Amino acid sequence: MLKPLQWDEHKAVLRVLDQRALPAKTLWLECETSAQVADAIRFMAVRGAPAIGIAAAWGAVLAALETANHPDREKAFSTHLAQLEAARPTAVNLLWAVRRMQAEVAGIDDGEAAVTACEALARRIATDDVDANRRIGELGMALLPKNARVLTHCNTGALATGGHGTALGIIRSAWAAGRLASVIATETRPWLQGLRLTTWELAEDHIPVTLIVDSAAAALMQAGEVDAVIIGADRITRRGDVANKIGSYALALAAKAHDIPFIVAAPASTVDPGLESGFDIEIEDRPADEIWRAAGLDGPLAGVSTRNPAFDITPAALITAIVTENGLSYPGSGKGMELLAGPVIGSKPG
Repeated sequence: MLKPLQWDEHKAVLRVLDQRALPAKTLWLECETSAQVADAIRFMAVRGAPAIGIAAAWGAVLAALETANHPDREKAFSTHLAQLEAARPTAVNLLWAVRRMQAEVAGIDDGEAAVTACEALARRIATDDVDANRRIGELGMALLPKNARVLTHCNTGALATGGHGTALGIIRSAWAAGRLASVIATETRPWLQGLRLTTWELAEDHIPVTLIVDSAAAALMQAGEVDAVIIGADRITRRGDVANKIGSYALALAAKAHDIPFIVAAPASTVDPGLESGFDIEIEDRPADEIWRAAGLDGPLAGVSTRNPAFDITPAALITAIVTENGLSYPGSGKGMELLAGPVIGSKPG
């Protein structure tokens, strides 16, 4: 099973699979400090909300190591965690993981004991994510017709999680169960996660996949070539609005117009119980150069302004079902919404 993160307990180093180099090269970054982990998140070496959360948890372990002997350890530790939190604003898993780590060491006076507690929790967060993904796969595949042709957007596989995947986890489980015919993957501008990562993961698993440009999706739905759309999520509100990779909203509108199920898959840690409306979610604006460099240019053309929002909001009314490890919610009809209450950010499991 692919894993984007490896913790070396002997060296106290987090090894991050640099997704910017895939699939042409397999490069591993060795993060020795929490600041290096924050940079790996900020500059897209690690991607996908669950994987970002796990990376942040290991970053907190490094922060605990860096501050173990600091005279004002708690304040110094909090400063490092704030740097991790600020790396990317939209995915709630990052905030959830960092706050859990902070809560775990609250009241621990000994620096070494704090490191031990952080490391144990980071391992649990990583393991729990894989377990959640497999449960999501089991629950989600039941929503698909037999021999389903599924369209997916961005990367939601093992590389974006602790392993197996969320939306791609449903696809993997459906393929293993004989419920899947094929997958259509959008290229996902401007970072091309679909082209570079999703198609690579599916090809490695020998799952039939066809790559399309983002703007071809609606035409394929119109032609009757799509039976379901499955995406992941970076933040879900308690009423079922979803923040996900830019382009998700357009896919939801097209799916609605063609009466195609639109399914969202994410662990419960992606639910933000503090938000009712998705339009209160901060949408990350990324550098304009990302768009121009994807076109082979060094930077913006003179006189041309550029906007590069990384995410958009899909309203609950457009979503057929949300799948978490806790079960199925149906935002369009209001059923099962109690399952989106979500864990309180920063709380310890009861």
